[in-house]
Amino acid sequence: MKVSAAAVALAFALVLANFADQSHGALQEGFYKQKCNVDVEKIVSNIITPLVGQEPWITPALLRMQFHDCFVNGCDASILLDGSSSEKTAIPNQSVRGYDVIDLVKAAIEKSCPGLVSCADVVAMATRDAVAASKGGWYSVQTGRRDGLVSLANNVNLPGPSISVENSAAIFNSKGISIEDMVYLLGGHTVGVTHCSVIKNRLYNFNNTGSTDPTMQPALAFFLKLKCPQTSTVDNTVDLDQGGRSLVIVGEPTSEIVDNSFYKQIVFRRGVLGIDQALALNQLTKDTVNKVAFSSNDYFLTKFHQAMVKLGAVEVLTGTQGEIRKSCRAINKS
Repeated sequence: MKVSAAAVALAFALVLANFADQSHGALQEGFYKQKCNVDVEKIVSNIITPLVGQEPWITPALLRMQFHDCFVNGCDASILLDGSSSEKTAIPNQSVRGYDVIDLVKAAIEKSCPGLVSCADVVAMATRDAVAASKGGWYSVQTGRRDGLVSLANNVNLPGPSISVENSAAIFNSKGISIEDMVYLLGGHTVGVTHCSVIKNRLYNFNNTGSTDPTMQPALAFFLKLKCPQTSTVDNTVDLDQGGRSLVIVGEPTSEIVDNSFYKQIVFRRGVLGIDQALALNQLTKDTVNKVAFSSNDYFLTKFHQAMVKLGAVEVLTGTQGEIRKSCRAINKS
């Protein structure tokens, strides 16, 4: 059977059109290079890098912000929206910080490239630059996200600090993230703090036993009880990465550096949060933890970067979905 040249050309054109439909709106590196006359990523870096040098808390704050955003309706910057019942008001998000940092970056971008760069992309780029500024290395971020139109506190269902490994893995899996990548992403706890109120049950009444969690190293428990007296009304902060902070393992504090120290700590039963310690003990995750703990720091950073890119692609809006907000705190007026 002979096929005409016209028919072949038509078929080829349909294939190309179908491919274009499939790739349209997909995330890509350098998405804004042909859309803005300025280097958008450089604008972000020029703001975030010196800020982190002055305020190291920004790195864990932005890591937490991106995670909390992406795990509720995808990475659509819905956590940034103000409102009496928005995601910000949900209990797990009431301690999220860094909104003013995102506002600062967004305002700078709007001056040079108005109406084109999404708040969701600002969060992804700012988080990457904060990690890099905390000695965590630089990684390429895909861009092209668009901003969501809905933000409801009732939609917020995030894994808590005492969740089991199995339940945590199920939640990550529902977002298309493997259990190995879950371990790498929880390595974000290498920076930042928690509060005594979050861990007092591990210290004083684990599983209603009236005792300390037996999986916690006794020396760490002693140290944390000094920081978190049982009857204290002051809710002190505690570093999530205890490297260099104890009476047993002395060295340069690493709680402001993105590195694999966190994994070394949990291997020696020095995890502060219940889920962190469980990672090193559970059969599903302990091999991955040990591999990271006893490999080079570059190994961890490579895995962490790859996992962050995967996190940033969770249930994104692209193409004509959603909108590009003018202000990250409010949807555009129609």
